[in-house]
Amino acid sequence: MTRRLTLIAALALVALGGFFLYGQRAATGADPMAAYAQDAASVDTSMIADMTLGDQNAPVKLIEYASFTCPHCANFHAENFKKLKAEYIDTGKVAFTYREVYFDRPGLWASIVARCGENAESRYFGIAEMLYAQQQDWARKETPAEIVDSLRRIGKTAGLADADLDQCLQDADNAQALYAYYMKNVQADGIDSTPSFIIDGTKYSNMPWEEFQATLDKALAEG
Repeated sequence: MTRRLTLIAALALVALGGFFLYGQRAATGADPMAAYAQDAASVDTSMIADMTLGDQNAPVKLIEYASFTCPHCANFHAENFKKLKAEYIDTGKVAFTYREVYFDRPGLWASIVARCGENAESRYFGIAEMLYAQQQDWARKETPAEIVDSLRRIGKTAGLADADLDQCLQDADNAQALYAYYMKNVQADGIDSTPSFIIDGTKYSNMPWEEFQATLDKALAEG
């Protein structure tokens, strides 16, 4: 089984583009993510869906930009996201959208696993919660194969089959579209750090819960 998973991980790296091969940046000095950025504007992203929670007709619109490999994002989801969901999303006050930011290859692979399979929307946020809770484990593995193996285990815990994960991790077109969608969104909203938040069209950086709560309450009052 270990050998099979390692092979699939290696295939995934190839499928996501030769510039993703482990060690290329160290060997060449090139950014392995740069190849995606060069073609992002021309890529069809119509098949990429935003991941949302809550009533999308709620009075306040909130977009979170975050990376699955970002420690500050993990802290936000461990400490503040549950309060945000209970007090604002589940009560119909806030329409929530989560958008991934890809600073590195593991962050993209994590997103691919979270979005994998039929009815991905129904399990996405459950996988996202596991990715953040276990970030210190999977994101710190020494090799790409080990990282992908760890991500596969998270996906299987959420109910994905090996066949689902094999297909998703080898889908280079989907990986390209995800990266292009990320580029278009962060450029449009001026995102330069994570986590960042767009609340009714205004960008905010990460903030303590009390300040976050006050900002949402002000938006609700003004709406």
